[in-house]
Amino acid sequence: MEITERMKSSAIIGIAVIITAFVLGTAFKKRNENLDSISVIGLGTKDFVSDEILWSGSFTTKSYDIKEAYNKMIADQKIVTNFFLGKGFKSSEFSFGAVQFNKKFREVRIENSENQYNTKYEQVFDGYEASQTITFSAKKNPDLMKRIEAVSGKTSELINSGIELSSNSIQYTYSDLASLKQSLIEKATKDAYERAEKIVKTADGDLGKLKTASMGVFQITGQGSTEEDSYGGNNDTFSKNKTARITVRLEYELE
Repeated sequence: MEITERMKSSAIIGIAVIITAFVLGTAFKKRNENLDSISVIGLGTKDFVSDEILWSGSFTTKSYDIKEAYNKMIADQKIVTNFFLGKGFKSSEFSFGAVQFNKKFREVRIENSENQYNTKYEQVFDGYEASQTITFSAKKNPDLMKRIEAVSGKTSELINSGIELSSNSIQYTYSDLASLKQSLIEKATKDAYERAEKIVKTADGDLGKLKTASMGVFQITGQGSTEEDSYGGNNDTFSKNKTARITVRLEYELE
């Protein structure tokens, strides 16, 4: 009876040893698998000049009669048109948006003779404000881009005609971002591979197969900008001269 119990105990211990050895062996193998790889980040950058421009401005007029406000706007539109035609633009190189109307109100204080501390205010109709935008754009047309840039700073001349044109900031973009992004991915991938190869060669090893690859966020900033990378990606539209960059993370097996 005692022999049988000892045999059972020995069998249980033996099984436990086998299981423990299996678990430790598997863990050791997985640990070595993790160590038998290298992960590197490659960078692709390129400076480029925007080839698209968008610039717009707006002007307003006001009247207590909506028809009169509209007629004033049409008259002002002709003045604005002649101004830009006089600056060398063709009528096809700019466009006007639809006339927008807004009711304007002003706040009037109501005096309370019975209680001077109980002052009330009411909104009183103050006429119609009509507004309209004018927009200039150019794509792959350096001459037109230069003329738009030049005239955007001269709109104050319209004040002599009784029109105040509010100018928006010029926006610069690029027409072929898809090709630019593809070339950066290729540069970043090559850079990552060369980094990995140098590291492995220094350690007298050999680079194996590519295990995983992931791409970072596409960033566009003004040239010389110190702006930090954004998690969702930057897309600068205020700088004509820009820098595009992207990162690629590659993981290789080691042989």
